[in-house]
Amino acid sequence: MTLLRIFILLLSWCGGQAQAKAVFAHFMVGNSAKYSNHDWKHDIQLALKAHIDAFALNMAHNTILNESLEKAFDIAEDLDFKLFFSFDYAANGSWPKQDTIDLMNQYKDHPAYYKHHSKPFLSTFEGATSHDWPEIKNRTDTFFIPDWSSIGPEAAANNSYVDGLFSWDAWPAGPTEMNTSADEAYRYALQGRPYMMPVSPWFYTNLPGFDKNWVWRGDNLWHDRWQQVISFQPEFVEIISWNDYGESHYIGPLRQKAFEAFEQGDAPFNYADNMPHDGWRTFLPFVIDQYKNPNSTIHIPKENVVSWYRLHPVSVCTTNGTTGNSKTQGQIEYQPSQLLEDRIMYSALLRTPANVTVTIGKDTVPGSWDGVPTDGRGIYHGSVPFTSKLGKVKVAITRGKKEVASITGNPITSTCPRKEKGVQNYNAWVGTSGADCTMFMSKGLGIFSFGVIIFTLLQELDLF
Repeated sequence: MTLLRIFILLLSWCGGQAQAKAVFAHFMVGNSAKYSNHDWKHDIQLALKAHIDAFALNMAHNTILNESLEKAFDIAEDLDFKLFFSFDYAANGSWPKQDTIDLMNQYKDHPAYYKHHSKPFLSTFEGATSHDWPEIKNRTDTFFIPDWSSIGPEAAANNSYVDGLFSWDAWPAGPTEMNTSADEAYRYALQGRPYMMPVSPWFYTNLPGFDKNWVWRGDNLWHDRWQQVISFQPEFVEIISWNDYGESHYIGPLRQKAFEAFEQGDAPFNYADNMPHDGWRTFLPFVIDQYKNPNSTIHIPKENVVSWYRLHPVSVCTTNGTTGNSKTQGQIEYQPSQLLEDRIMYSALLRTPANVTVTIGKDTVPGSWDGVPTDGRGIYHGSVPFTSKLGKVKVAITRGKKEVASITGNPITSTCPRKEKGVQNYNAWVGTSGADCTMFMSKGLGIFSFGVIIFTLLQELDLF
């Protein structure tokens, strides 16, 4: 191999870091009231490690935390991470026009504010009925990509001042698997303008104080949706969410100081406590890199497995009024047992095919793969039923007699979270066997990524 070839490879890897496509995570600023500098730094470092490009800062009017925003932007600048505003027009109603303009103009030129084609990125959660947006966009010179899912893609796209659209349609309706029909409708309506595709792993909320008590089908959603992103190739992706504990779709770390929603929403119990979701970030570097570079060479430095499941059979505990789907969202309601399956889901990132077994208590059953990568390298996915089986869970990946990776997870029990009322927790417990698996760093070349490059070059030179 010539030095010129090495130089070209290095250029392609390093140059590939500047991407037109981007992945964001929806971040609830209201949950950061008690955040220290360390908390912000830790969250941002975890997001960077997962190859997330920016936090979409969801903010309801009258809940803005100026001190928290200052910390966030200063630390994001130090860590070369980006942030942008997603104004929430649903939680506390519409924002006063001038408040939106003033906050945008205060931060839009900050080095940490995310820009697209040199324009500050501006998003929303709803706000479709407001007539202020043309003036807001004009006076802030923004790239405007709102979520106006309540009026549908055609009506939203008919506004000429909209630069693109974000959809909140991230979960299947009813006892079905998620598909891309809603995404196709947005792409058609936008007629070439950018589309921000939503991805979410789960949804369960029981906050009667906020008139919310329903569950949507999750099960295989996290795996399936990323495969759809890689195939669909949207201009942007937004993960819902980083830290919305009250809706159970968080992928960030659990923070006791950020659990106020359970008290404010009169939750019957804290259904996020001791229910980590960090494992859902394990393969994010891999799938995000695949999304951004679908034809790139797959490098798997470490084989891992991730598993998620509910801790109680769906029929053991009472629903506490939780419905499957919600009439408030214009949906047909079901019993939760009609939507959710008593199954243990697992995904493994493997270099070559391998077997999977699942142990529940004293019972061990062979697993199978419902999804297999086309060339044998990549993410394998499957599940097994647990139904009436109880006990500790172990998911093991083996190749021959060798155990490649395994997880020992929390036990499945018939003891409900609130014994006196027997209330079901429809949230998921998520575990991972090890560290994140990355292909190449999308935010600069860290020591690990440089090592990956050197390793690959040595392979090319037949020196390793």
